[in-house]
Amino acid sequence: MHAFACDIGSGLRLAVAAMMQPVSDQAGLARRLGPFDAVVIGLGSMIGAGVFAAFAPAAAAAGGGLLVGLGIAAVVAYANATSSAQLAAQYPTSGGTYVYGRERLGPWWGFVAGWGFVVGKTASCAAMALTFAAYTVPPAWQRPVAVVAVLVLAAVNCRGITRTARLTRILVAVVLAALAVVVAAALTGARPGPAAAVATTPGVYGVLQSAGLLFFAFAGYARIATLGEEVRDPRRTIPRAVVLALAGAVAVYAVVAVTLLTVLGPARLAASRAPLADAAAAAGASWAVPVAAVGASAAALGALLSLVAGVGRTTLAMARGDDLPGWLAAVHPRHRVPHRAEIALAVVVAVLVLTTDLRGVIGFSSFGVLLYYLVANIAAATQHAGHRRFPRWLQALGAPGCVVLVVTLPPGSVLAGLVVAAVGVIYRAVRVRARS
Repeated sequence: MHAFACDIGSGLRLAVAAMMQPVSDQAGLARRLGPFDAVVIGLGSMIGAGVFAAFAPAAAAAGGGLLVGLGIAAVVAYANATSSAQLAAQYPTSGGTYVYGRERLGPWWGFVAGWGFVVGKTASCAAMALTFAAYTVPPAWQRPVAVVAVLVLAAVNCRGITRTARLTRILVAVVLAALAVVVAAALTGARPGPAAAVATTPGVYGVLQSAGLLFFAFAGYARIATLGEEVRDPRRTIPRAVVLALAGAVAVYAVVAVTLLTVLGPARLAASRAPLADAAAAAGASWAVPVAAVGASAAALGALLSLVAGVGRTTLAMARGDDLPGWLAAVHPRHRVPHRAEIALAVVVAVLVLTTDLRGVIGFSSFGVLLYYLVANIAAATQHAGHRRFPRWLQALGAPGCVVLVVTLPPGSVLAGLVVAAVGVIYRAVRVRARS
């Protein structure tokens, strides 16, 4: 614990000094992640706060039909994951679909994907920080504690990707243990009536909307591809890690979904602000309610940690491509991390945390992520046989799946996403015109 505290202290000192590093230092990142760490980072990205929060709005949209929505989300996620994995094997560098879109389709495609990811996930960073604080401190302290969480995790990331992976292992273990305890307590103590687990008949639109909301929970597998420049033997490791992490996350989400519907039923689940805690309480296992809070706190921190890493790498790639200011492309000479990109992100997220409450951005974030994967599927469809690892029909399934899930998101989320995309297009058009 003392050593870890020292790491955080050193990271904070690094964060203060990092902005003084010369802009010319733009070395590549270091390949330090093995297969196990890649899978754990993927799990930490997916088994985040979504498992504690996403089921309530999904139940409000589809009732018990959220199980069907979960299946649809998982299928679309698998199609998208295979596209990302295949592209990452060919282009094992930082940036994910921003890079793949540029290489396969052209600069504008890559920019739209990268812009949607960076803006949407920056909002998600603020949401995860506030979610963590909501589970740990009284309301008056939540914003300051959320800012501290952002700064500390940014400091950990600034110490190098191996420190990020080490902390992710701890957080994933805590989340999985908490989920196991709460699910076991809820199922063994539950005494549901005959109608408790019976769903109302959902409409097709409601089921698809629940799939779009639940897709938010699976989006973390992109983090593995985004970190492609830091994975050892990426052509072999990334495809395996993506599939394994997604399979593990789907299994966890399925168990939790069945548990919540069995214990609470669709109506109570839809109205719940803390479904797992409510399920434990409803089963008479009030002792498990604090365990659910601990798990949710760790999940929010894990999601925030992986988001900072992923957005930082995508920002690095966009700066390298001259779609964001070039000073963000600096890589720290010792720790080999995009320190300026991560520090800039931490500052922006801290401001958002202090001025807004973005805990309701699931739909908006889903819009940006679905747009991101739409570009990934189209890019993967152009790959030649020598680079293909999965059948082309998966892209033919994934791309339309993304479009369907986008149009069934809540109208406010779609409108916000379109506005953000339009702002990005205008920004790049002005930037390109200025350069020319």
